[in-house]
Amino acid sequence: NMVDEFVVFDVQYTRRGWINRNRYLYKGEAKIFSIELEKGSDFADIKDRKVSEFFDKRKFLDKIKDAYRLAPFFSPTYELLENIVFYEERNLFYYILNSIEQVAKQLSIKSKLSISTSIDIDHSLKSGKKIIAICKEINAAGYINPIGGKELYNKNDFAEHGIKLNFLNANEIIYTQNGYEFVPYLSILDILMFNDIEKAKEFLNCYTLE
Repeated sequence: NMVDEFVVFDVQYTRRGWINRNRYLYKGEAKIFSIELEKGSDFADIKDRKVSEFFDKRKFLDKIKDAYRLAPFFSPTYELLENIVFYEERNLFYYILNSIEQVAKQLSIKSKLSISTSIDIDHSLKSGKKIIAICKEINAAGYINPIGGKELYNKNDFAEHGIKLNFLNANEIIYTQNGYEFVPYLSILDILMFNDIEKAKEFLNCYTLE
């Protein structure tokens, strides 16, 4: 929400990452949901993986309905989720990209979304060098990374190329979850189930930059 352009990486799939799975709330506990994939190499790029033709979308949605049917903003959020889940694209990257676009629209986020491999750079570059190359190609004055990147990227390396590097540190967000003890770090789905759109938009600004 705070950037002019958000570059989505369509690179290597990570089996134990969060590319096709996330956490949701079920009876006060965090549970994992996942999008079933067609069998393929865990070393393939995201754009080379596919959603399984046997992924039971209705069963998946019923699981979410069972978990959140009493949530105060269930109806509009479930409608959003249906549009995302029933998207007909099977290419994993574009299936996920659609979900990002749909959620951004729901929250009135206007940032431009770009695909990393569509940017004209040397894609054999790694880590910070690749990000710097992307920033230079799109004329970015600054780059913002989640706080976990502090161990990976050096501000001086970016400054040498005229790019300001900042790290986004999310502040604590707490809201009511139907009377359960609060469970943090769930999917945006959980925030939208228990908060109206205006409150969810306020949460977008709950961070500090370092």
